[in-house]
Amino acid sequence: MRDQGVTVWLTGLSGAGKSTIATALTGELRRRGRAVEVLDGDVIRENLSKGLGFSKEDRDTNIRRIGFVAELLARHGVIVIVAAISPYREVRDEVRARVGDFVEVHVRCVLEELVRRDVKGLYHKALAGEITNFTGISDPYEEPLSPEVVIDTTDETLADSVARVIGALQRAGYLEEDLAA
Repeated sequence: MRDQGVTVWLTGLSGAGKSTIATALTGELRRRGRAVEVLDGDVIRENLSKGLGFSKEDRDTNIRRIGFVAELLARHGVIVIVAAISPYREVRDEVRARVGDFVEVHVRCVLEELVRRDVKGLYHKALAGEITNFTGISDPYEEPLSPEVVIDTTDETLADSVARVIGALQRAGYLEEDLAA
C-alpha cells in the first residue's frame, strides 16, 4: 500500500470547486509525505491540448490525454489529482478502466451558486446565448452514476470536502490513517 499511485478524478461543472479542492487536497497529501501532482483541465488545455476546441470529439481527446498522463504518473507511485469538467460519462469510464487505481469525485453545485461565483461572467453569457457549447447550459454534463465520493460545494466546507476524499482514499487502501491529525 505504501506509496501506491492512484488517480483522484474531480469532475463537475465549471466553478463547482474542483481546482480549489485539488489544491487543498494536494497540501494535505504532501503533509502526509505523499508524492502528488495536479492535472488541472484549464492548464492541460493550455499546454497539452492547445488547439483543441469544444466539440464532443475534442473534449474526449482532451480527457483521454489527461488520463494517459495520470496513468503514467500513478504507475510510479504518484497520487494524481485531476480537476477537469470531463462532461461525458463514457470517456470518464474509459479512462477509469485504463488507469485502474481510480477514485471518482463528483463535485456538485447548484446553478444559482455557480452563477454567483462566476467572476468571468461565462454563465451569464452562456445563459444569454452568447457562448455556445457551454457545459451544463448549452452542452450536456453527464453526472457519474456511482462515484466514490459526491461533494456538494453549495454548502459543504472545503475542509469537509478534503476530509471526505481523504476518507475515501483510506477506505480504498491508498492512504494510512493519519494518527497525527
